[in-house]
Amino acid sequence: MAEKSALDILWVIVAGGLVFMMQAGFLCLETGLTRAKNSINVAMKNITDIGVAVLLYWMFGFALMFGWSQGGWYGSTQFFTRVGGEDQWLSAFFFFQAMFVATAATIVSGAVAERLKFGAYIVVTAIISGIIYPFFGHWTWGGFYEGPPGWLASWGFVDFAGSTVVHSVGGWVALAVLLVIGPRTGRFPAQGPPRPIPGWNLPIAMLGTLLLAFGWIGFNGGSTLAMNDQVAGIVANTILAACAGLVVALFVGWILEGTPKVDLPINGCLAGLVAITANCHAVDAASAVMIGGIGALVMLAGGKLLLYFRIDDAVGAIPVHMAAGIWGTIAVALFGNLEILGTGLDREAQLYIQIMGVLVCGLLSFSVSYVLILLLNHIYPLRVTLEEELAGLDVSEHQVEEVPI
Repeated sequence: MAEKSALDILWVIVAGGLVFMMQAGFLCLETGLTRAKNSINVAMKNITDIGVAVLLYWMFGFALMFGWSQGGWYGSTQFFTRVGGEDQWLSAFFFFQAMFVATAATIVSGAVAERLKFGAYIVVTAIISGIIYPFFGHWTWGGFYEGPPGWLASWGFVDFAGSTVVHSVGGWVALAVLLVIGPRTGRFPAQGPPRPIPGWNLPIAMLGTLLLAFGWIGFNGGSTLAMNDQVAGIVANTILAACAGLVVALFVGWILEGTPKVDLPINGCLAGLVAITANCHAVDAASAVMIGGIGALVMLAGGKLLLYFRIDDAVGAIPVHMAAGIWGTIAVALFGNLEILGTGLDREAQLYIQIMGVLVCGLLSFSVSYVLILLLNHIYPLRVTLEEELAGLDVSEHQVEEVPI
């Protein structure tokens, strides 16, 4: 591990603070896109998951992910990470990475909103942050702090800031939970098309989108782990992809739907951000625009596919994070500068390993979470009752009555 300057440490801390801001963005986004009677429950999940995720990550998640590698499969040192001492780089690096695990965990919150018990969500957060994310993260990013790289990275898999490691992991787990708990009541009538369930505060959801885009400056820019000559280009590529995704989703969706629906620029922007995350360090501006724009198209197609299979994602988290994340990871091989990637692979071989990494992520994230959640559901039903769902989770889960004005 190269010696880190005070400027590098400062940049990583600032970038981690920006990623922390994304938690507020997710809270605004998800509460705004769901119904008022469930808004406090959604906000509670967003504020709780960061506490659960970071503490588990400190106890053993960080060790499994960044400890000294055992055969490229898992880390074996840094349990109960000794931050707060003289090793300033360890403290800064842990803080930055802890904000990433919180992001992966909170992706699930919006997808499963309005029907999952609060206690069940805490268990899901523990599964992601304590098991799935650290193991796959080690395979991809292991060795960033100490020791040799994980097995996927040693084969040449590249995911610069986490299109797959963070976003697809969250998306796959969300899909597993949704298949177990089913759609919201009334979302898919026996006859006719799906019934829209609009959010209660769309301006707040838009604010959340802007907060997320702002936080993404740290998400991608901080993944250099140093204040170097790549940072400015990464930040510029990130914003270009976000804007391209926003515009493409807005106008393509406008043509397809016949109206400029509010969720189009929201999820288009986020899909562009997710798509550029894996490759932002190794592409030029034109490629960033193409990657973000195609990410929006992938997101739109993913949303239609979910409706076809009658899977109810309350905020569109799976098309945004899983589908666009898969695209962004594959785009590394299609658009990335091979010299910057530095894997020694030609473009065809790089494409093969990128696809393999996507498949490995899906297999691990979906299968482990689906089996564990299915077993848990037999012991402790994860979904609220019909009466509780109709009353709203704010009342049924937290005993928060609506205050008359």
